[in-house]
Amino acid sequence: MIATEQRVVLDDGNETILQNWGTHGPVVLCVHGITSSRRSWTRLAEFLAPSHRIFAYDQRGHGDSADVAGPMTLAQSVRDLQAVRARLPGPVHMLIGHSWGGAVALLGGIAIHPARVVAIDPMIRVPARTFESEYVDDLRSFFARAPGDREPEIRAMYDGLAPVDVDAKIHAMTNMSVLSLERLGTENDVDGGAWDLRERIARYPTPLLVCVAGIESVLSADDQAFVTERGGPNVTLRIFPNDGHNLHRTAFDEFANAVETFG
Repeated sequence: MIATEQRVVLDDGNETILQNWGTHGPVVLCVHGITSSRRSWTRLAEFLAPSHRIFAYDQRGHGDSADVAGPMTLAQSVRDLQAVRARLPGPVHMLIGHSWGGAVALLGGIAIHPARVVAIDPMIRVPARTFESEYVDDLRSFFARAPGDREPEIRAMYDGLAPVDVDAKIHAMTNMSVLSLERLGTENDVDGGAWDLRERIARYPTPLLVCVAGIESVLSADDQAFVTERGGPNVTLRIFPNDGHNLHRTAFDEFANAVETFG
């Protein structure tokens, strides 16, 4: 399927690439997670494209925006989302985000008013003093490699994924710096416990589907209970019992059907 691309200028003058699949139907906007890029949504976009217009962009520090300067705060991520949304051809029917992008989508659901939100194993809360060990340390040796030497290791790291998903990881990680990940932690004061979006989910104002990995989810049992008990009538939590954090890749058929049904 042919996809089109356009440059989008962000509020601080930096740029990102916005990719589009599909020519008619409701608008779907996708936000990727850490060490991913807009191309991580290719399979889902091709699945939905016969009946939807799907858009995805590179978040700062990733993909073709790997060298973008400026803040790596959640507040800036939402401003970037707003800049992208302003370029879309109509209202957003569905906002989808994964992990870090899931956190951005949850906040964006309040900021840009989509009709509905899907959050895939979202980083709702990161316990204090855990960000480096959980999200950064294992990747330090990889990012120490020169960009031109990274592809074989990326292919080895993600062996078993669909080829299109492996290619998306190569796009996302080839020119990345570990500084982008470190700054996500420091600039959001994760060590101080500031990454906690639970109260933003309480009585969530928009229909929200939270897709939770059944294996090594980033949502603790307490966080899942909070979403269920305090999210309100608009919130549905669905557990994918046999899949891990990247369930939109590893449980693609089940996830894609869940999105289509929710939409």
